[in-house]
Amino acid sequence: MRIRSDSFESRQPIPPEFALGTPDGFGGNRNPHLAWDEVPEGARAFALLCIDPDVPSVREMVNKDGVEIPAEQPRTEFSHWVVADIPADVREIAAGSCSDGPAKGGKRNPPGPAGARQGLNDYTKFFADDDAMGGEYFGYDGPYPPANDLRTHRYFFRLFALDLERLELPETFTAGDVFAAMHGHVLAEAAVYGTYALNPGAKG
Repeated sequence: MRIRSDSFESRQPIPPEFALGTPDGFGGNRNPHLAWDEVPEGARAFALLCIDPDVPSVREMVNKDGVEIPAEQPRTEFSHWVVADIPADVREIAAGSCSDGPAKGGKRNPPGPAGARQGLNDYTKFFADDDAMGGEYFGYDGPYPPANDLRTHRYFFRLFALDLERLELPETFTAGDVFAAMHGHVLAEAAVYGTYALNPGAKG
């Protein structure tokens, strides 16, 4: 199975149009185009996750004045998009069809492929104590890495072909719930990633 995007080149920078944050404030926060093929026989649905594995592990350093986060600092994961139960006949998601701008407090009922369900991304936790931004962030919200981070972040769009139509998930679910529910049901996985950084001195 293969996945590609017309919105960014594999392993190259993601345009600000598809990011939540830019050096000047909010970006376009549109979901990028994705398309896939060579789906294995027997696939009955897909799950899609967008995960950044390059998030600093010391949150107290994030965007702190006078501090730069070293590239070698241990990292953790941050989910930007969680989609379950994408119908088996879907082969493409158009740019901007699931997110077309930032929404303070998150999107409650984001659009998406008919029949699919979208979970909470990790901005829900990140903005939990922010009076202006706090809320439940469903669907896609794009890159917004720390401006003081010396590491360029990677954003992996991971597509899983599954042997069942519907995952057993709670009404409100996260990437962790999807990973647990699809264990033993994955027929194939494909991934593509783009990069993004807000620090001009960031390196890969």
